Amino acid sequence: MANVTLLDITALLAALAIAAPLAQWLGIGRVLGYLVAGVLLGPYGASRLFSSYQASEILHFAEFGVVLLLFLIGLELRPKRLWAMRSAIFGLGGLQVGITGLALGFIAILFGLEWRAAVFTGFVLALSSTAFALQVLEENGELSARHGRLAFAVLLFQDLAAIPLIALAPLFAITAAGAGAAKGMDIGTAIQALAVIGAVVLIGHFVLDHVFRWIARTKIRDAMTAAALLTVVGTSLVMQQAGVSASLGAFLAGALLSESSYRHQLEADLKPFEGLLLGLFFTAIGMSLNLALIVEKPLLVLALTGGLVLIKTAVLARLGRGEGLEAGAARRLGLVLSQGGEFGFLLLTVAAGSAILARGEADLLAVVITLSMAATPLLLALDERLAPAPLAVVPRYDTPPDVEGHVIIAGFGRFGQIVARVLRGKGIAFTALDISAEQVELVKGFGAKAFFGDASRAEILDAAQADKARAIVIAIDDIEASMRTAALVKETYPKLPVLARARNRNHAHRLLDLGVTIIERETFLSALEITRRLLKILGHTEKEADRLVKTFRAHDERRLIEDYKHYSDVEKLQDKARSDPATLKKLFEEDAAEQAKVAAEAAGSGKAGKEPKRAGG
Repeated sequence: MANVTLLDITALLAALAIAAPLAQWLGIGRVLGYLVAGVLLGPYGASRLFSSYQASEILHFAEFGVVLLLFLIGLELRPKRLWAMRSAIFGLGGLQVGITGLALGFIAILFGLEWRAAVFTGFVLALSSTAFALQVLEENGELSARHGRLAFAVLLFQDLAAIPLIALAPLFAITAAGAGAAKGMDIGTAIQALAVIGAVVLIGHFVLDHVFRWIARTKIRDAMTAAALLTVVGTSLVMQQAGVSASLGAFLAGALLSESSYRHQLEADLKPFEGLLLGLFFTAIGMSLNLALIVEKPLLVLALTGGLVLIKTAVLARLGRGEGLEAGAARRLGLVLSQGGEFGFLLLTVAAGSAILARGEADLLAVVITLSMAATPLLLALDERLAPAPLAVVPRYDTPPDVEGHVIIAGFGRFGQIVARVLRGKGIAFTALDISAEQVELVKGFGAKAFFGDASRAEILDAAQADKARAIVIAIDDIEASMRTAALVKETYPKLPVLARARNRNHAHRLLDLGVTIIERETFLSALEITRRLLKILGHTEKEADRLVKTFRAHDERRLIEDYKHYSDVEKLQDKARSDPATLKKLFEEDAAEQAKVAAEAAGSGKAGKEPKRAGG
């Protein structure tokens, strides 16, 4: 952004800092707030602080926010889950683009466009905004709902469809010069793209973990963040060079790296950049809005915008009903994808350069796309007001019952279920949460009650009424999810007692870092119990076995706290582990000597008690 000054950057940051909270306070959504801020700052707004060229530069830079968004979404999608979505991606997505594109193309012919230009325009407007729709869905908590997942599948297909549209744009050119610029799709290019994707798979699977492990050992947080950004930029650049769009390439890279053990680290490092750049992206779109066209042709602009939103909503709602959605959910699916997309701006520029559309027509459609984006959050808010009935969809989480003075059990596997059985037997109320819908359904078959929800999310703990709970037991299998939950609870509910299950010593030390002090190591007690039984088989009495196990437990718990001071120092821990057998042997010998002394004293006391009483007085 060579033409953007420090003053301009200050104004942009101020707009981002003010627009989102103000929009949320007004109840219109962050995205619309960013758009309005962009309009006010842009060349057609009140301040005119930024020129059209600057707005274009900012938009080009901020498009990296879309790349980051799709990369992070890819990280959440395992390849198996992506494969499971193939019917929705190519079935529903293909129908949406095909039907909507042809319908809009027919209307464009009625408006006087030549048929090739009309067909191209129809398919351009059939595409929705990936960044915009996903941001709105996430903001409204609908991304995990069924209509949210279907919307995501449609958006994926649209991103795929944008690639051939860009490549084949010259074929739609009306003039001979434009048609002569057409370049056929090369089979070699497709093979090259597949080869690059395969290379990314191999590198991500065999190399990336080792690289991040090496960087993690340096304990330099900046290096980890730089490596995370390099992963996204590098994969996107390689994919782009191979003929795949940067955003789609970023999504594929994220999905291919979703099995990496550093997935959570990547997500944590990139999330702040993604949010900031997306805010900048929507602000730049607002700057690009040509208000002069709205003033010159208000009725035409409003008619085109209304027609675009209405047709896309109707087509998607009908397709949603065909997928089994209830009327309300199908309507939400249509509304959330009713706008034009960021690829539309790029394709309209290509259309003007290839003589498919006149420059004035391309500018008019760009304004229509922008207005349709601005209309989306307003229409969704209006839909909520007019149809407040709950949608029959799979929610992000189940709503637990209204209770207080209860215990929250985060994680309802084998560990959490034992806790729940005791509480149920004593008549103590509890709310069990588990992130696995399959686990929730499974325990229902055995008469247990659990609720679907990720306890590491603030809204889930709010729904479980953690502010009214007496304690929370963190019994989550996944160590990183357990740590996120513990950190959230300690930060949000500092007075709530936390009892945590630790998978191993390192997990216990990390929990101690957060201030969690009531910790039970998962296999510790069961290992002690089986050792106690073994000692009895080996000839020790019941009391001796109990005493030995008790001595070891006290020693190990002391050592756990001592090791905590050095738990990041592997060499120190190794030294202590090597010296531990000698220490433990000494403890057992001291205990045996102490028991022998007690036994001797007890024997002497018993003998004295048996002496005959002297006659007297």
